[in-house]
Amino acid sequence: MTWTIAPEPYGSPVAAALWRAYYTEVSDRWYLLHEGRRTEPDELEREIAARPGDELAPPTGQLLVGRYDGEPAGSAGVRLLDPDTAELTRVFVVEGMRGKGGAALLVAAAEEEAARALGARRIILDTRSDLVEARALYARLGYTETGPHNDDVYAEHWFRKELPATKSLNPPS
Repeated sequence: MTWTIAPEPYGSPVAAALWRAYYTEVSDRWYLLHEGRRTEPDELEREIAARPGDELAPPTGQLLVGRYDGEPAGSAGVRLLDPDTAELTRVFVVEGMRGKGGAALLVAAAEEEAARALGARRIILDTRSDLVEARALYARLGYTETGPHNDDVYAEHWFRKELPATKSLNPPS
């Protein structure tokens, strides 16, 4: 059983199913923590429709999908904010596939195959306090917690990572 990670159009059925699973989980976690209830179905549909992921389309973005033994099992998105800075978003692994190394592979692919390919020298992200697993993952992967870089109402922690310079294929003469 192995992971494969490849670009996926943000509007594909696979991407849509992973977005729905991701958004349902993070929304339900927030509502259960703050209001003692799950997300209302109409609320969920409205928010999923309002955030289709078009910012993750080339030429300034990329959605990656991780498959475990061929089955869609996770995602990571990158969008270019300025010529040097990319944002990591929608990092998600389906519950039954967690603990198999997929999240770290998705983030590494997002850094290498997406952010650097877009020309970014750094990558930033935000997350919430209740997403402790995500915060631990980012810290383990070399992200440093910083001050706010946006005013997203749900953002409570902001992270940054400088991407290493690319290695030249032609050594200096």
